[in-house]
This record gives sequence, C-alpha cells and structure tokens, in this order.
Amino acid sequence: MKAVFPIAIALGAVAVTAAHYLAFVHVPMESSMGAVQRIFYFHVPSAWLFYIGCLLCGGASLGYLINRKARWDAFAQAAAETGLIFGLIVVVTGPLWARPVWGVWWNWEPRLTTMSLVLLMFGAYWVVRAFGGSGPGVRRFAAVLAVFAVPAIYFVRVAVNKWGGVHPPAGTGDRSDAIIKATMYNCFFILLFVFALLLIIRYRTHRDALTVRAIRRRLARLGGI
Repeated sequence: MKAVFPIAIALGAVAVTAAHYLAFVHVPMESSMGAVQRIFYFHVPSAWLFYIGCLLCGGASLGYLINRKARWDAFAQAAAETGLIFGLIVVVTGPLWARPVWGVWWNWEPRLTTMSLVLLMFGAYWVVRAFGGSGPGVRRFAAVLAVFAVPAIYFVRVAVNKWGGVHPPAGTGDRSDAIIKATMYNCFFILLFVFALLLIIRYRTHRDALTVRAIRRRLARLGGI
C-alpha cells in the first residue's frame, strides 16, 4: 500500500493537469456566458463531491451511532474533511463566476443561501471533532449533527426550482453540447479520483491516531507511562 500511494498521487497530479487542459484549452467557448463559464468545469463537480462527502459523513455517523465502532467515526471525520475541501472550492469559484455575470461577488439567493447553511453545518461538525476532544460524548454529538445535516442537501438541489433566484439551474446553456457535457463529466471523474485519495489518506490518519491512543492506554494501565 505504501508503494502504491506515491504512484496514485502522481497520477492525481497528472489528471488534475489534464482537467485544466480540458477546461481551458480543449473545450469550445460556451455561447451565452463566454470564457467565465469555464470555471463551471471545477465549480459543478466540486459541488457534487461536496454532497458526496456530506452523504458519506452522515452515513458513517449513523453507523457509529448504531454500533459505536470507532472506525465508523474515523471514516465520518475523514469524509467531512474531504467534503469540506470541495465545499470551499465551490464557495470560492462561485463568486469568481458571479462577479462578471451578476455584477456582485455574492447574492443571498436560495441556492447560495442553502449551500452556505449546509457548509456551515458540516463545518460545525468538523470544529466539534477537531477541537472538542475524542470522548464518546463528543463523538455522539458530532454524529447526530452530521445525520441531521444531511437532509439539508435536498434543499440545495431543489432551491432553484422551488424558490427561484438568479442561480442558473442544472442543464442550462450549452451544457447539452456533447463536448461540453463530456468535459464536465471528465473533470468530475478526475476530481473524484483526487477526492478518493484525500479520503483514504485522512481515514488512515485517523485510524493511526486511534491505534496510538489505544497503545498509550494499554501502556498506562501497565504503568509504562
């Protein structure tokens, strides 16, 4: 496994470079928005990966609440951290697109507002797990928070259709064009590979931390430290 990771990381770097080539060189200019639309090839897949991270965190948190296995909590924590990275990409790239199109960096319209709330909820989960300690009470509280935060993703997905706003709905513009649509999905699968790498790295880190704490507890019972 140790020998595989450097190769996987190198492949990830090459793949991300390829994604930039596809988004900024290969794909033709979108007719309605022009060059600024190219940011969507990272903005939209990052939003999908943020949702995946949240769903994995919520599912693993529910698993922890059911069986109290520390590995479920470790996976939930890793999924939240990985998902939040892509959530931050969404809220950074979104304003970069909005400024030339809307004339403002931010607009408190339904999709942006609901997305911000979901990001804040899982950000709160991360704060609790990162700075609240490793006690069972903290783990349970964070797990419940993640489980209750997951349904909010639904409101992000339906915000434009249900409440309107200026955010473009899915499937608008030239995204029906075969090359543009293929580029969107190629960038998604490339970023999904990066997502999986980060998730595995963070999960192994949390599992190693659990192992270290268990060894310390055993040594303390034996009077070693």
